[in-house]
Amino acid sequence: MYKATVIIKLKKGLLNPEGRTIKQALNFLGFKEVKEVDSYKMLDLIIDLDDEEEVKKRVDEMCKKLLANPVIHNYNIKIEKL
Repeated sequence: MYKATVIIKLKKGLLNPEGRTIKQALNFLGFKEVKEVDSYKMLDLIIDLDDEEEVKKRVDEMCKKLLANPVIHNYNIKIEKL
């Protein structure tokens, strides 16, 4: 059994409206030192397979088919044995 952590971020150069809204709210609350906020999605998946390479392959497939949009997202997969 493995845990796969997937981090999905917008590609460089794309607007991040959620990050911008968070930055504005922090500035409004008095945290003027915050100049930029990047937001991203992190998913932890528990995978019931015995081979680490197969886990990585399957999670990569999941990212390509559902979890990430390859046009606007980059993603990183980290695998750890449970």
